[in-house]
Amino acid sequence: MYNVSFPKMGLEFQISPIAFSIGSFKIHWYGVIIACGLVLAMIYAYFSAKRFNVDRNKLFDCVLVGIVTGIVGARAYYILFKLDYYIAHPDEIIMINNGGLAIYGGIIGAFLGGCITAKILKVKILPILDIAVLGFLIGQGIGRWGNFFNQEAFGTPTDLPWGMVSETTASKAVHPCFLYESLWCLLGFVLLHFLSKRYQKYAGQVFYAYMVWYGFERMIVEGLRTDSLYLPFGLFGYDLRVSQILSALIFVAGIVLLIINRKRKDSFYENYRRKNGIGSGKGKRKKGNRKAKS
Repeated sequence: MYNVSFPKMGLEFQISPIAFSIGSFKIHWYGVIIACGLVLAMIYAYFSAKRFNVDRNKLFDCVLVGIVTGIVGARAYYILFKLDYYIAHPDEIIMINNGGLAIYGGIIGAFLGGCITAKILKVKILPILDIAVLGFLIGQGIGRWGNFFNQEAFGTPTDLPWGMVSETTASKAVHPCFLYESLWCLLGFVLLHFLSKRYQKYAGQVFYAYMVWYGFERMIVEGLRTDSLYLPFGLFGYDLRVSQILSALIFVAGIVLLIINRKRKDSFYENYRRKNGIGSGKGKRKKGNRKAKS
């Protein structure tokens, strides 16, 4: 049980990382919340597949494989940068119930698994990635609240009004980094959903925009966190945060890809919007005209 407060906002909570127990088996809020985010992401993907010209059955084959490879990737990424510890404690490698899943490893693992599956099924990869990153934003936005219940993924001390205090922060007000990322991802989902529905010009555009959106946020917030993974070597006397460097590279790559593809157009997206009256209001006017004639 944790006593969590936001003193300057007058908010206090008492939270437990355990949602409920079945006998001696404990179900953690972290797992429950991650599962909820995953379910919502899959529901969104199901209803959005047609808009991206993707076969739903093949999409879910890619998603299911991506979930498995994502979990493996998240664990492998974490272990890779704490290799000395896990060499000394090999029995803990598969104990993910004790934590140790890195979001970037999960994204990389899901990306590779999904892309390989799409290639095998002869499905275009970029539309799959467009849907996938929208699902990532849902999952990340909701899933970060699992960090709140575990009281982890917070940052350095702060005097800002929303500073968070608990037993795990040594009774000091700290940056609630989980909250920053949750809000940023949920806002990103709203914006990229709007982009995909009304203004998308080509397959991959949403994916590239996600790279810019998420890469920028993680590059900044990672610098505040106290639990970052570091490269085993420094540069000019500085320790290098793995996720911060990766975020910067993803951010820049996303901008470059958007610039390179700025003149690309795919008639499918324009035709889909025209057919469904999205953005023009034509669909509603036609419906009204049919009523008037009858």
